[in-house]
Amino acid sequence: MTTTTPGPLTGIRVIDFSQAMLGPAATMSLGDFGADVVKIERIGRGDLSRSSGQGAVDDAVFAGMNRNKRSLAVDLRQDEGRDLVRGLISQADVVVSNFRPGVMERMGLAYEELAAENPGLIWACGSGYGHRGPDAGKPGQDVLAQAVSGLMARRSRPDEPLRVYPTCLADYTAAMHLLSGILLALLDRQRTGKGQVVEVSLLDSMLGMQMQEAAAWLTAGADLNWGAMPLTAVFETRDRPIVVVGAFRENPLRDICEALGIGDLSTEPRFSTLDAMKANVTELRALLDAAFREQPSELCLTELTARDILCAPVVQMHEALASEQAAQNDMVWRSEDDATVVVGSPVHLSRSPGAWRLRPPALGADGEAVLTDYGVDTDTVSRLRANGVIA
Repeated sequence: MTTTTPGPLTGIRVIDFSQAMLGPAATMSLGDFGADVVKIERIGRGDLSRSSGQGAVDDAVFAGMNRNKRSLAVDLRQDEGRDLVRGLISQADVVVSNFRPGVMERMGLAYEELAAENPGLIWACGSGYGHRGPDAGKPGQDVLAQAVSGLMARRSRPDEPLRVYPTCLADYTAAMHLLSGILLALLDRQRTGKGQVVEVSLLDSMLGMQMQEAAAWLTAGADLNWGAMPLTAVFETRDRPIVVVGAFRENPLRDICEALGIGDLSTEPRFSTLDAMKANVTELRALLDAAFREQPSELCLTELTARDILCAPVVQMHEALASEQAAQNDMVWRSEDDATVVVGSPVHLSRSPGAWRLRPPALGADGEAVLTDYGVDTDTVSRLRANGVIA
């Protein structure tokens, strides 16, 4: 969806120092809904995602989380560069960064000083571990957050090997928490006229994601593991894998057996109760595995669905993106020339939806336009470029 129609965040100015995924995914969402996001980047290299080490797909990696932004390449090692950015911040509503704690301050960009000049400023920070505590200064990264939050150690079965989750789960979750914090701070500013600091971390977001499991442990010392439910599993059928959630029914094992056309295993003492199934899960799964392999997936899904057993095919990402449901949900966005294709916003507003407004920017491509919008005269822009302060 492409539009120039104002969004609900039109008029909000965002100065975005963030890179990689945590910050950029949050600021892209702000841009989707109308905010003017100015991406501050290093001259020559820019955001780490412009050269993420993924070879031919580097441009796509960057594009996937940087639409609806403008790029300003600045040398922050120079006093003029820092002064320039401070001038932008004095007119901004939100500043976003995801450096290690202390980096912004070392660049001469401390919140307390900037907020004294701009009291309504919202200072949004993402980090690996938070801004206090023994790990605050450590480098944070998605996979590390999976490990130190306890998430990586969670397995459906104890004999499964530990694995890295192959999608940036911590980064995206923290990005959405950062987005939520920014929006809450904007709402609070409407009431009070004052800005504030918003902090999220990869660690906290991963702990927050495990809210049910954490509550079970903290209150009862119990290990809650939804993946270990004996009838919740991926089963290979004759032609493709499907996933079954055998729960929320009085006797789901009986219903599954009926759908598969086999004898009712729930009548056997070793499978007659949930505890019995857990104790004999290896035998149970072996019997069900054999039965599923005899049937085509379509028949299994039809028969299970007819008995209100939750199930779905296990599809590849390209199949999900090409599905009619994804199309109806407007989940694939294209630039007007179809040169850039990305996943769309998962947030759907009926009156003021998110939309494609600007293609992902080339490094420093919007410098003159951004500075003009912020009141910098053309002679100054020319001088800054000649001095290597901006690219």
